[in-house]
Amino acid sequence: MPMDPEIAALLKQYGVDGPAPDAPPPVADMRAGNRMLSLAVAPDPPIEVAEVTDGRIAGVPVRTYRPETAGPAPTVVFFHGGGFIVGDLDTHDGVCRRLCRDLGAVVVSVGYRLAPEFPFPAGFDDCVAVTSHVAEAIEEYGGGVLGVAGDSAGGSMAAGVALAFRDEGRELAAQLLAYPSTDLSPDRTHASLTENATGYLLTTSEVENNIRLYLGEMPAAAAYPPASPLLATNHARLAPAVIGCGDCDPLRDEGLAYADALAAAGVTVRKHRYPGLIHGFLSFDTRSKAADAAVTEMFREFGELLNRAG
Repeated sequence: MPMDPEIAALLKQYGVDGPAPDAPPPVADMRAGNRMLSLAVAPDPPIEVAEVTDGRIAGVPVRTYRPETAGPAPTVVFFHGGGFIVGDLDTHDGVCRRLCRDLGAVVVSVGYRLAPEFPFPAGFDDCVAVTSHVAEAIEEYGGGVLGVAGDSAGGSMAAGVALAFRDEGRELAAQLLAYPSTDLSPDRTHASLTENATGYLLTTSEVENNIRLYLGEMPAAAAYPPASPLLATNHARLAPAVIGCGDCDPLRDEGLAYADALAAAGVTVRKHRYPGLIHGFLSFDTRSKAADAAVTEMFREFGELLNRAG
């Protein structure tokens, strides 16, 4: 499938357009490479918001972004992508700043624990703990409605938190899932895993390695949520969702399948399949007009869902 030419040029510029390595690199190298590319494409200068503070919630590192607008505002708990292995508060600082500015929302970015040092369900437990605290102390944040958001592995975390909140009878106004990982089962047959196996930055072999590291000694957890939100027995009564996937992404079809599962269960869903875009496009908005247009559309629709709930 043809890749957006601006993204293709970006990958070539940073030397990440070549063939995948024969064997997975060490985790430290994976993290360094992800951090290098993420910071290289971040907005420069950073998007201005009223306040950015680092802290901890339930022992978990967080970074809180507050908008320029005064008065009650929606609150969004954000979970970064990175295959459950890489990524941190810095790699998604630009994404969170834009989310805060564009939506006029308080954004709480979560530095959850990563595998393989902390395999499933440690990171997910962190995400639930932070979201639960924010929900219970909402007046200390935006004081309005609460939503969750994330990209890739963070999209999986957001979907899992939404399922957990529904099962506990707790309110979420909306969820934003960018190219989410929704199905970790070993027998999954999504066509995009084959169609987009190589050549688009994220490879299917990397996906498989990430799953192995993430699940650790609990591979059976792939058969049900929260590891695989798509495999939940019931998707009814979940928070309205915006779900967007790039056409050139090995995770494309499981993200779109999750949107279809929510819609079939009666959940309001804004579903998008973006031509030419690859995995991780949320971070490429500064370098690609197509990525910027997709981010603009998804953030606008997410804001509409939050405002409708408010």
